[in-house]
Amino acid sequence: MSAFDDGSGPDFGATDPAFGPSDERPPPLTMEERAGVLDDLAELEVFRTLLEPSGIKGIAVDCPDCDEEHHVDWALMQANLRQLLEEGQTGRHEPPFEPDPDDYVSWDYASGYADGVAAAAEGDEPTGRHGAGRHARED
Repeated sequence: MSAFDDGSGPDFGATDPAFGPSDERPPPLTMEERAGVLDDLAELEVFRTLLEPSGIKGIAVDCPDCDEEHHVDWALMQANLRQLLEEGQTGRHEPPFEPDPDDYVSWDYASGYADGVAAAAEGDEPTGRHGAGRHARED
C-alpha cells in the first residue's frame, strides 16, 4: 500500500451495469499493456509527489467521447489505472463539482515538470526536446 492510497474515495470495485454482463468484458490486457499501465502508475506517483504540494489537484484529460477536458484528481486517476489493470477497462466516474482548471495539469506538463526537477537535481539542463525526457510518454 502506498502513501497515496485513499480509502475515502468512491467504491471502484463495484461492477457498473452500464457496461453489460460480465461475459461482455474486454479481453485481459497484454503483458505490454500491463507494463505500460504500471509505468503510468509509477509516473503518477512521482507527479503527485512533486505537484500536489504546490496546489495541483490532478490531471486534465481531453475526452475523445465528448470533446471536453475532464479534471481527474490524483486518487481517482490512480484508482482508474488500478481498475484498468484489474478489469481491462475503467468505469465512468463523477467529475469534480465545478473544478478550477488552473488546479489541474496535462500529463505532458507533469512529465516535463518531473524531467526538469530530475535534471536540476542532477545538475543538468533540460534538453528542451519534447518527448526526450525520462518521464515522456511514447504515444
